[in-house]
Amino acid sequence: MNEIHDTPTAVPDLARMTWRKSSRSQTSNCVEVAPMPAMVALRDSKDRSGPVLLFDRGEWRSFLAATKDGRLDRI
Repeated sequence: MNEIHDTPTAVPDLARMTWRKSSRSQTSNCVEVAPMPAMVALRDSKDRSGPVLLFDRGEWRSFLAATKDGRLDRI
């Protein structure tokens, strides 16, 4: 039988992070990123107190590569 063990993960203090928005952003549909040593945080620039997505560095690199390759473009 498989067992799932929850291990506590340190949650970064997101309010103290340095958030960046792309200089190419010219509309209200923007996201902000906050790079950290082991992960990258992503949030909606219009809802800064809203939910935050956390990616480990490998996931973030894969996301960026897929975006640049056009694999996430809407049809």
